[in-house]
Amino acid sequence: MQLGSRFALGGPFPPGLPHVVEIAIQAVEEELAALGEDSSAWRWTLTWLEAQPVLELDDGTVIRYNPGEDSATITQPAVAVEDDEDWI
Repeated sequence: MQLGSRFALGGPFPPGLPHVVEIAIQAVEEELAALGEDSSAWRWTLTWLEAQPVLELDDGTVIRYNPGEDSATITQPAVAVEDDEDWI
């Protein structure tokens, strides 16, 4: 059994993460930096489900490890867009 943890955005990775997951974390963090998001207080939450890491960032971004392909899938939260026009 593995315990989950929380770690700071931009902080050191917890031990035991597959390298491809570390690359995915770095990609998300680089995108946030490029967008100029104020994410200084954000944290990653690491959960181990069936011995595989699942990470969720405070904004809802999720990274899942796919062991069969040794790949990581990044799912970003949906963004609601307000539309000022009324559709008939």
